[in-house]
Amino acid sequence: MYGWIWRHLPGNTLVRAVLALALVLGLVYLLFQYVFPWAEPLLPFGDVTVDGEGTGAG
Repeated sequence: MYGWIWRHLPGNTLVRAVLALALVLGLVYLLFQYVFPWAEPLLPFGDVTVDGEGTGAG
């Protein structure tokens, strides 16, 4: 997959590297702004129970 993307980017190696970095940063931005906030209510990470009676650390 990465080879296919690399071969289809225009320019020399430096231009391809900059474009690849821009694509990665754009993807990360989209994930953090839209995908993760949408998926957060669907995930069970908010169902944490802490009873206060731990293993006695202290």
